[in-house]
Amino acid sequence: MNAPVTLAAEGLPRRAFSVADVERMVEVGLLDPDERIELIGGELVPMSPKGAQHEVLKNMLLAAIIRQISTDWITAVETTYRLSTNTYLEPDIVIFPRDIKFSGLRGYEAEMVIEIADTSLGYDLGRKAMLYASFGIKELWVIDARTRLTTVHREPARNGYKNVFTRREDDILEAAFVPGLILSLSTLDLPE
Repeated sequence: MNAPVTLAAEGLPRRAFSVADVERMVEVGLLDPDERIELIGGELVPMSPKGAQHEVLKNMLLAAIIRQISTDWITAVETTYRLSTNTYLEPDIVIFPRDIKFSGLRGYEAEMVIEIADTSLGYDLGRKAMLYASFGIKELWVIDARTRLTTVHREPARNGYKNVFTRREDDILEAAFVPGLILSLSTLDLPE
């Protein structure tokens, strides 16, 4: 069941939450631990449910990434990625050096984030990409689960990524900052 959403206070000041506030809400049962939300600038944002295409693509992509990269890297899946005291996102995949403790991971230390979108493409390419850029995420791939087009974002800046380009399913995707990560979505044995 989806949580109700209201626009009754549109245009009025709202109470901003911190990551600690949200963690406490989960702890005391105000929020379900499995509820799909992100915290952006202190505002709770409900996330769309994931479709079957999203899940299949995510799992096949994850398997390919783990086979390719060395053990010097951690590949975290659907984790709460704390970017500041009032912002956390739940990206599909985050890749960062093993020598960085996950609990202390800062935005600029992640070498790469991958978002897979089926119902959230506009949000992932827009607001979410701006957030990742503003926190210094070096590389972002946003993969459209329906068309299997990948939008690659590099060179983060305050107002977005300076270098953005698209690759088709049969094109080669090569990570700029994760050595050995080279793949084509067409080789992932995805259902038609």
